[in-house]
Amino acid sequence: MKEIKFISADEAVKVVKSGDHIHFSSVASAPQVLIQALCRRGDAGELKNVFIHHLHTEGPAPYTEAKYEGIFFHQAFFVGGNVRKNVQAGYADYIPIFLSETQKLYRAGVLPCDVAMIQVCPPDKHGFVSLGTSVDATLAAIECAKTVIAVINKHVPRSWGEAIIPVDKIDLFVEDNTPLEPATFTAPNETETKIGINCANLIEDGACLQMGIGAIPNAVLAQLGNHKNLGIHTEMFADGVLPLVEKGVINGANKKIDKYKMVSTFLMGSQEVYNFIDDNPMVAMMDVGYTNDPYIIAKNPKVTAINSALQVDITGQVCADSLGTKFYSGVGGQIDFTYGASLSEGGKAIIAMPSVTNKGISKIAPVLTTGAGVVTTRNHMHWLVTEFGAVDLYGKSLQERAKAIISIAHPDHREELDRAAFERFGPHYHFVPAE
Repeated sequence: MKEIKFISADEAVKVVKSGDHIHFSSVASAPQVLIQALCRRGDAGELKNVFIHHLHTEGPAPYTEAKYEGIFFHQAFFVGGNVRKNVQAGYADYIPIFLSETQKLYRAGVLPCDVAMIQVCPPDKHGFVSLGTSVDATLAAIECAKTVIAVINKHVPRSWGEAIIPVDKIDLFVEDNTPLEPATFTAPNETETKIGINCANLIEDGACLQMGIGAIPNAVLAQLGNHKNLGIHTEMFADGVLPLVEKGVINGANKKIDKYKMVSTFLMGSQEVYNFIDDNPMVAMMDVGYTNDPYIIAKNPKVTAINSALQVDITGQVCADSLGTKFYSGVGGQIDFTYGASLSEGGKAIIAMPSVTNKGISKIAPVLTTGAGVVTTRNHMHWLVTEFGAVDLYGKSLQERAKAIISIAHPDHREELDRAAFERFGPHYHFVPAE
């Protein structure tokens, strides 16, 4: 095993040169001590035109601030809440990319990786460390980087799967034992609970689940206590799965690949989640090129993918990344899993959202807002769920889709949407039989 000699964060980031491309590990594993040291070099005027890449990160992202213009050029693979304001202002930027292909950016040489900054658990007696909560594109960055700087942190869980790497892959070591950033979620409200019930009614015993993060996924999971033999193959999970694992509802018994294992590429949640994956062979933290490959996803039966939307039009086009021209999040893994679920034997691809915004504006619209991005195309759409029901759009014509989608819009907006459909499709529209 390589001898580990710790240096300070300030000394470690001296390897960064102007014009370099840097990768940060993601979500709770963002190496904040290195980020702070890098920004100190920026403050000192020692760097310019340094490219920074990562998926979503938790915690501060000071390198996107206006004062670092010309010093750091942020190009994330997803727009998280900590960078959203600066991306929308133009001080930071976003690379539209399927989550499954983020690793390919490095491995195919589309993006160079000069320095990978990661966070890992302390080495075991065999000389291996774990990436803990964040494998995603970080493993590819480690493979391709000229220099790898690792923060060894006792709070990083020792997760299994492809998270395990030898210390020989690491060039510089920094010690920091700051606890990982936790993520907390509010309890589902009445609307979210109804959506959860409507989604849960579509989930069969033996299904293999993928779902994102937030109130709706938690609302769905809360309704699955009486299900049997559920599996997990997802890009991420959070606290909502833990009670179902404890009850034996989630056991992976029906999976055809990675049987009995919960497969994910990153996660975020409370300390309870981090404790759960620590040295747990039931959890396989894998490369995002594996977890999000639609053809890998499809190998399991009854894959049920539940994703969210910001807006859906009456033909089934889904905007999930932007509010008009303002980028809000990113493509993420929505298409990876929507397509993978549709290829799975007995699979179901579900888009779930409240029918209106917090301001009462309908999220179902005649047409998408100008500038809105189509993440899931109308061709990929299967199930759409709101608090007012669930409709299957697969195989339906444009006019049939409009009827179905409007039937689960908020009642206050149905007449307006129906009028817009009539104007779009002509007088024949009203003769389309409603399901």
